[in-house]
Amino acid sequence: MIKPLAARRLPAPRKLAAAMQLTDVLHAVDAHAEGELTRVVVGGLPPTIGVSMAHKRLELMADDSLRRYLLGEPHGHLCLHAVCVYPPSDPAAAAGMVIMESTDYPPMSGSNTICTATVLLETGMVAMDEPTTEFVLETPAGLVPVRATCRDGRCRRVEFENVPAFVVGLDVAVQVPDLGEVVVDIAWGGAFFALVDAAAVGLEIVPDQAPQLAALGQRITTAVGSQVRVVHPERPDLHTVTFTTFTGPPRAGGDGRNTTVISPGRLDRSPCGTATSARLAVLHARGELEAGEEFEHESIISTTFTGRIDGTATVGTLPAVRPSISGRAWLTGTHQVGRDPRDPLGRGFALADTWLAAGGQWPPGGRGSTSRRS
Repeated sequence: MIKPLAARRLPAPRKLAAAMQLTDVLHAVDAHAEGELTRVVVGGLPPTIGVSMAHKRLELMADDSLRRYLLGEPHGHLCLHAVCVYPPSDPAAAAGMVIMESTDYPPMSGSNTICTATVLLETGMVAMDEPTTEFVLETPAGLVPVRATCRDGRCRRVEFENVPAFVVGLDVAVQVPDLGEVVVDIAWGGAFFALVDAAAVGLEIVPDQAPQLAALGQRITTAVGSQVRVVHPERPDLHTVTFTTFTGPPRAGGDGRNTTVISPGRLDRSPCGTATSARLAVLHARGELEAGEEFEHESIISTTFTGRIDGTATVGTLPAVRPSISGRAWLTGTHQVGRDPRDPLGRGFALADTWLAAGGQWPPGGRGSTSRRS
């Protein structure tokens, strides 16, 4: 018979700590923004040479072992993001952040920004002022001012001023294998997006159609990436359409609905702040949304971000809008990621049943499976 917990003799914490001889330990706080999961790493990160977040992003991309360690199995999973918090290089910023996703390092992310701001405030890493705390985050895409509504020691809502969003092309025809021509709008909102009317490809943005949306969206992303050349006018290191966002009418009282497909083929649970910014740019370019107007964007699970066009700008020679995005995040726990040095899978792996195309890139003992951290 199994004894009740209270009747068992458990080892003292000191002995437990001695038994857990883990290496590569990282300290993290987990959170979600309107359903999208983020692990915010606040301690234990290996040193980097790059000073700015843009340079750190390129450095981490070139090595890639840290992302595989954090997001690959056995530590992570397909629907988890990671944010690495660093001291900022710009004195105007309170903290710097580098974002990691399943197969990519997006220069900017709305849900990750909202999660990171909430974590920094609720852990005391950034001093909280009530009812409003204002500070700046340094991202690889640029400086992002944050305005947080705070009450009773909690961050209730985060609004951030995103980098300018602009349209690259409207009604661009691309050929998708086994489907034919698909018409997309291409816009930057902190990453490059292909925006597709879900109804035009016979789909609705509802949970029951999540598998079809994810699979088709990944195919569209691949097709657009191979057929349409995009380069940020001021940042040549930022290029290629990396996301497809399906758009549609609201179903839960908002102004519009969307779901963004994240490689290697799964749906963003949140309304996606950068996709919302890209959609604001498209709506403005079509004369459907003016400066000062808000747009409540629903996710596939009917959570919402509120977008607003604060004004207009120019990026290179392209007209742009200055979007702000607001949403909520909640802490879900604290986490210490560690590795038993005897574990042959401890540096991260992926299998194609869930990771799809990424599975072939993460075999134990293959490229990127070793780490500089020992």
